[in-house]
Amino acid sequence: MDTSMKFQSGQIVSLDDTHRTLYAEVIEVVISRQLCWVRPWLLVDYSQEEPLITDVRDVSDILWPLHLFRAALDTEVITLLSHILPKEFKGEPDVVAQREFNLFIHQIWHSYQHGQR
Repeated sequence: MDTSMKFQSGQIVSLDDTHRTLYAEVIEVVISRQLCWVRPWLLVDYSQEEPLITDVRDVSDILWPLHLFRAALDTEVITLLSHILPKEFKGEPDVVAQREFNLFIHQIWHSYQHGQR
């Protein structure tokens, strides 16, 4: 099956690193460029016995190479979503969440640029 046909708007996908995973909602698949526009939801660090969940719903959307995503399983996402609160207007961005998200994206991009993905 063509990768571009695998995802659809509203679907939850994940971008995986060694021990961290970004879960995001697909906004649009840009078939002509093989990119996926996603809205980040959660960044989960699985390096500890109990996963560390960071709510990243307030960070910027990303446009990322389509082949780096995988479809998230319902069973993994439902459990994680129960750990976050309904989104409320905060007035100020969550600096810690933004920093963690930026670090994760930088590491993934670095790996991708060096052929490790």
